[in-house]
Amino acid sequence: MAQLLNVHFIAIGGSVMHQLAIALQQQGHIVSGSDDDFFEPSKSTLKDAGLLPAENGWFPDKVHAELDAVIVGMHARPDNPELLKAQELDLKTYSFPEFIYEQSKDKQRIVISGSHGKTTITSMIVHVLNYYNRKFDYVIGAKVAGISQTVKMTDAPLIVIEGDEYPSSPLDKTPKFLKYHHHIGLISGIAWDHINAFPTEDEYLKQFEDFADATPKAGSLVFCEEDPMTTVVCRKEREDVFTMEYKSHPYEIVDGQVMLTSGVDKYPVKIFGKHNMQNISGAKLVLKRISISDEDFYKAIQEFPGASNRLELLETSNGAIIYKDYAHAPSKVQATVNAAREFYPSKQLHAVLELHTFSSLNPDFLHHY
Repeated sequence: MAQLLNVHFIAIGGSVMHQLAIALQQQGHIVSGSDDDFFEPSKSTLKDAGLLPAENGWFPDKVHAELDAVIVGMHARPDNPELLKAQELDLKTYSFPEFIYEQSKDKQRIVISGSHGKTTITSMIVHVLNYYNRKFDYVIGAKVAGISQTVKMTDAPLIVIEGDEYPSSPLDKTPKFLKYHHHIGLISGIAWDHINAFPTEDEYLKQFEDFADATPKAGSLVFCEEDPMTTVVCRKEREDVFTMEYKSHPYEIVDGQVMLTSGVDKYPVKIFGKHNMQNISGAKLVLKRISISDEDFYKAIQEFPGASNRLELLETSNGAIIYKDYAHAPSKVQATVNAAREFYPSKQLHAVLELHTFSSLNPDFLHHY
């Protein structure tokens, strides 16, 4: 077993930070943390794990010389008193992605990126590997049925990581996905998002070019050939990089049931929408690189329930059907609306959209909706 660590989290209440904290605690590490506020579900989850701080706020006394690592979340500011204390003591201080990489240096690393679809593709890969009891770790942005946590860190030889392009920490504006140093990387699609972090479309595109360029020799780069920006980035010649293209999986809808079609065979699935057919193809291709056959993939994917908050069915009543979706960027909203319209062609469609405070409610970006 790896050396047990004493780790402190600055901004432990974050959606993925608290999951990492619990994953480390489950491995026997000593874990502490602070935050100035807590929201559900992280508040209840931390409380159940015995990791919810007694008080909200920042307490420099929690940072001491016996700590092996301090992990800083995006919610913390550069002048955070606990961070300043860690710097004063010259403690090892990591952003979330830096720490994940530090703990997975000896693993095969699969990183799923893209402006849309990365959570669902990562969820599909996790579901299939879990279905066949493969030994692996993961970092994922949403819960999947049958998997209790969204972060798992063990001594497994493989890790599957949902890698986003957002900055790593308040001190490091490098995109998270560049910190993971992938062996197999996937880009699902590129559509300008996070204007607060990337003021221009060119600057946003540059992050994905850097991700593709970071694919190592003998590594694999998987991408959606139906996305124009992605093909420009990924079809660029890179020495000794194995590139793999995918497109929407063939399918048909029969009596309200989506059926994947492969030759004469048909496989019922629980998700719908062209974007999800792209996601299925992307997951299938990545899994093929780690020896999951097409036959095994089709068997497992039929049981995939979808990722939490991604076209998640909430209620059916008196002919009304209500879904919840995490689509906030224009490209995601469009994909979700198109999926609902295709799947329910005879129904009247109503959509309620909550715009993201920082990356949507900006006069320079709002017209993209």
